[in-house]
Amino acid sequence: MKELFLRFASSRTAVLIRKEFAQIARDRRLRLSLILPPVVQLMLFGFALNSTVSHLRLGITDLSQTPASRELISNMTQSGSFELGGTYLSADQMGTAIGRDELDAGVVIPTDFERDLQRGRPVEVQILLNAMNANTAALGQGYAEGVVASWSRSYVQNGNFHVQFRKVGSERQNIRSRINLQPAFLYNPGLITRWYVVTGTFGLLLMLNGSLIASASMIKERERGTVEQLLMTPASPGQIIIAKIVPLFILLLGMLTFATVIIRVVFDVPFRGSIAVMFTGAALCVLSGIGIGTFIATFTKTAQQAQMAAFFVNPPLSSLSGALTPVEAMPAWVQPLTLFNPIRHFSLIARGTLIKDAGLDVLWPNLLALVAFTVVMLTLSMLRFRKQLA
Repeated sequence: MKELFLRFASSRTAVLIRKEFAQIARDRRLRLSLILPPVVQLMLFGFALNSTVSHLRLGITDLSQTPASRELISNMTQSGSFELGGTYLSADQMGTAIGRDELDAGVVIPTDFERDLQRGRPVEVQILLNAMNANTAALGQGYAEGVVASWSRSYVQNGNFHVQFRKVGSERQNIRSRINLQPAFLYNPGLITRWYVVTGTFGLLLMLNGSLIASASMIKERERGTVEQLLMTPASPGQIIIAKIVPLFILLLGMLTFATVIIRVVFDVPFRGSIAVMFTGAALCVLSGIGIGTFIATFTKTAQQAQMAAFFVNPPLSSLSGALTPVEAMPAWVQPLTLFNPIRHFSLIARGTLIKDAGLDVLWPNLLALVAFTVVMLTLSMLRFRKQLA
């Protein structure tokens, strides 16, 4: 065995293997790509791709204003599953807040809440749930039912329930007041999961296709040497960049239109809001993707380098977008990072316009964020391109 090992170690193949290891060791960029991207992506995926949510923003409409109702509210907001998002005078005001994405759920406590409990009557407490994400709505319903059941048992043990008896056969049946939780699933009464998934995937499709196609197009121009030929024309670097972006943008708008038809016809996603607002957000998302791809192309020289750079950039954009898993399920320190992600803003626009009938008065911050991101990325791309040509 030792002789075989020594023979292999002195062979030509072993020498070539050692040469390759030495070459890899001298390539700093390759070493970083082997270590840094997997570590960063594993950390992001481990924290971000989590479907279990907690600390849901809960709105309260307390029409009872009694010690019992305040105790129930305290138990819900201190349970860890919910956090107080605000108090409202009516269920309509709270529903409007849910529509503006200021709340994830809301509880309406009736006027006769404590009196009915003390008299042994069933009490109905309504919970409004934002069912745009069916999984989050179902979890929120389960959390609320658990908190209410726990509080009810505690209320019984403290002797606050009025106890009645009735005779059934030869036995007496103990009748205690019951709290019936009545869920109302807003925007998605059927809890159709694919509505959330499809509208999130829509943003991923636009962004990733835009970045990959733009970077590939720029790299091919450089490898063929046509960029140098363009420099011999009177056109400026900015004009060259714009001329490359416009055809890609028009072609991707065709893909956007085709994808919209599939979303409506195949997946039966409702179109309740303004299609113009949705298309505006989609166009900005495409331009953001083209800006990212063009920016990557200015740092790379070959298609292989561009692919490695895109592998480092695109997975974090996807995992920190809230497109497939809710942002609320991410750790608190990760959630602010999603504000700088154009996919998150377009996902909110797509879901708001298609599912919730939200208008420009609600979605303008997301549109403004997409405009800012697009302008920044395209400006940086032009500056980098001009610097390379200087």
